[in-house]
Amino acid sequence: MKIRQNLRHWAAKKALTTPVVGDIARDKLVDLHVDVFGRKADEGRREEREAHMAAFFHCTFDTYVAALDAGFTEAEAREVTHVQANFDFYNHGWTEMMEFPADELEAHYERYEDFFGAYSITIDDPLGDFRTRTIPSAPSTPEKLDAPEHPHAEGGFADDVYVEDEEGNLHVGDAVTPDDDEVDVTAAPGMQDVESEDADDAKAD
Repeated sequence: MKIRQNLRHWAAKKALTTPVVGDIARDKLVDLHVDVFGRKADEGRREEREAHMAAFFHCTFDTYVAALDAGFTEAEAREVTHVQANFDFYNHGWTEMMEFPADELEAHYERYEDFFGAYSITIDDPLGDFRTRTIPSAPSTPEKLDAPEHPHAEGGFADDVYVEDEEGNLHVGDAVTPDDDEVDVTAAPGMQDVESEDADDAKAD
């Protein structure tokens, strides 16, 4: 899969793996992903899918941390969660939201088959053991699977994780690998708000 990577992704990784801060970062990142993929939904379909996506994405951040613990790079761990999401989109017939074509589903599964198998993740059950909460149902559009259209998908990247950096250069694997102590956790989505609230609290004290 082709994904983007910048310092905000590394900050998000640090935030998600930091106690207390991780819960705040997860909520912010869930909101961000619901917004990004919601904008890819067909007109009039976004609202009915949002609750489902929010619960689903919340679970995938457990997958992300587990993949990091298993030794995957940041880009690979993030790709794993995107693959899960695309399985879910496919199962619902939400082909317009997919990031890679439907005919690449098996190839993406096979690349992470050992990890997926360890957590009972399949194309039909994208969350597997990471289904830790109720996932609200949402209307499917199965008719789209007959002749799937993928306006937001990029094919041809099923053999590895391809990372586009901030300059637009394409890498295989992580684009940058900064030292953890060089990563500013406040650069993660939503962390700026937390920093501002902490500053306000300090002034009040």
